[in-house]
Amino acid sequence: MSDPFFIPPSGADLPRYAGVPTFMRLPYLSPEDPRRAEVELGFFGLPWDGATSNRPGARHGPRALRDASTMIRAMNRATGQTPFAAMQCADLGDVAMSPVDQDEALGNAEAFIAGVVEQGIRPLMVGGDHLCTLTVLRALRAARGEAFGLILLDSHTDLYPPYFGGQTLTHGNPFRQAVTEGLIAPERTVMIGMRGTAYDTEDFDFGHRHGIRIVQIEEFFDRGFGPVMDEARAIVGTAPAYLSFDIDFIDPAYAPGTGTPEVGGPTSFQAIQCVRALRGLDIIGADLVEVSPPFDPSGGTAWLGASVLFELLCVMAPA
Repeated sequence: MSDPFFIPPSGADLPRYAGVPTFMRLPYLSPEDPRRAEVELGFFGLPWDGATSNRPGARHGPRALRDASTMIRAMNRATGQTPFAAMQCADLGDVAMSPVDQDEALGNAEAFIAGVVEQGIRPLMVGGDHLCTLTVLRALRAARGEAFGLILLDSHTDLYPPYFGGQTLTHGNPFRQAVTEGLIAPERTVMIGMRGTAYDTEDFDFGHRHGIRIVQIEEFFDRGFGPVMDEARAIVGTAPAYLSFDIDFIDPAYAPGTGTPEVGGPTSFQAIQCVRALRGLDIIGADLVEVSPPFDPSGGTAWLGASVLFELLCVMAPA
């Protein structure tokens, strides 16, 4: 049972529109706060989109998601879980990431996350663009000493070579870079939801050469999400794995607030069901990325993102 300090206030005690917004209304703990030693799972923001290749705005994602997540309540009605009672969670704040210097931005993020992991806190990162995920993978790989599996829910593989002459990492490259650096185990990696137009087949070719399982959206709908997610579970097995969720996995009819939308994707409900299907796996870290509030003034994408965050939290909670 969680210490009452780590239990978010109920909307029956403090209205959800009141108070300082944190992820899920959890306590905010600075790096110097001694109570961080008690945290089992930590939310933190990487408010950075310096690797976005076209439409920026995901730097504003963490702030919008904090505000939207004040709507979250204590219980997952579908699964019966009460994750805040099952483990001690906190908002660890945002990393200061330079909007003009990629090396400095990524370096600051990696140092911050290394500190989180060294304290035994499982990371739940909120982006930011998808290159932010690379910093979490690097920190986890350094701490664990071995590669781990990956489940990606996305409309893109992010396996393309670096852009602009091969010198610049972007949000289209994090998982290619992760394979190159030996951070993730390709044979225990599955990518689900790929669709839309493409530059060429280089990303799929790279994935297939390295043994990555890529499930295009046509297969996803032909087979149904249940069999596809069963296969994903079998691929990662019982060993540690990381879970990355790009909001553009969901059809833009439901999540228009993202920089690279692709039509023909899952509904909100289908996407949430995909996450729930991963309960029981050894998820050592997770993220939600690419929420770009400027493209959705209604705030609906942020609210959907906050709901996905809660489902990710529930997947990582102990049984």
